[in-house]
Amino acid sequence: MQEPDEPRVEAWERRTDVPLTIVGLAYLVVYAVQVLAFRGSDPGWFALDVVLWVIWGVFVVDFVGRLVLARRKWRFIGRHPFDLLVVAAPFFRFLRLLRLVAVVSSLARVLRDDFRGRVGSYLLVSVSLIGFVAALAVYEVERDAPEASITSFGEAVWWVLTTITTVGYGDRYPVTTEGRFVAAGLMLGGIAILGTVTAAIATWFLEQVGARDASEALHPAGPTETELLIAEVRALRARIDELDTRPHAGAPD
Repeated sequence: MQEPDEPRVEAWERRTDVPLTIVGLAYLVVYAVQVLAFRGSDPGWFALDVVLWVIWGVFVVDFVGRLVLARRKWRFIGRHPFDLLVVAAPFFRFLRLLRLVAVVSSLARVLRDDFRGRVGSYLLVSVSLIGFVAALAVYEVERDAPEASITSFGEAVWWVLTTITTVGYGDRYPVTTEGRFVAAGLMLGGIAILGTVTAAIATWFLEQVGARDASEALHPAGPTETELLIAEVRALRARIDELDTRPHAGAPD
């Protein structure tokens, strides 16, 4: 989020936008490989977990750096609650996946600020990232749980699609506490995304209608009163010229 009244924070964000985007994408790749290729007891799992901790540390440094540069620190914290949760997430097992909020935040910084960019943000970044991360998360916590109905990544993706679209067939559902936290976040995120996109589209339509009305006020579709008056004067002059050129009645040949 840009801070118009925090020039030092804004300068920091401009310098770190691209590096944090790369680091965030790397986090997604490493986390996906960890969940899809390994189990919690595999040596590869722990090796990748170390990489994830290092990447998490990068986002912590980014948050702390912006906090130090901010002139109004409490307001900065109030405007970045998810970033604060990212810092605290590893200390709570069920909040571990909140580290991925930093990925979404870093990617959102570099998105275009026009209408198309905003809608593309919500549809491509928010929906895709939240859906992909939720599928990985629920698959990680559900696959080994007793009586679990989500035991493959394909089933996790199907569950995400039915949940985020608020369809909810009920054929797949989480049975663990962590999985239900993921489901709650996914449902709230889906409602928020749909509401934001709807509001953005409505705003765009209102802007288009307002621009059209302003254009019509400046350039009316019909002739103005001045133009009508000029046309009448020209028609009158043409009529006078026509009468002058006619031969007068009773004039000698």
